[in-house]
Amino acid sequence: MTWKAERGHRLDLPDIMNGMESGRDVEFVFEPQAEGGYHAYAPELPGLHTEGDSLEEATANAEEALALYVEGLREEGGSLQTGIVRRKLSMPA
Repeated sequence: MTWKAERGHRLDLPDIMNGMESGRDVEFVFEPQAEGGYHAYAPELPGLHTEGDSLEEATANAEEALALYVEGLREEGGSLQTGIVRRKLSMPA
């Protein structure tokens, strides 16, 4: 399943996530692009990608993409539990 949000309106995440692990945060990575703007993705949610001409626009699009992703999971009876374990490691000296 791939969800990609382009420019558009923002959705209300609390309403969409109601009943689905609603207190959970999802980490997004925002990568600057050589041609300008940002590519954004959520490493623990496969296929969830978006972009924006600015960091603010990419963030708004990421919020919308997350809402659509969760809505799709809800319709399919899926779960946000992926089993992925994330840990931060220190850079070697």
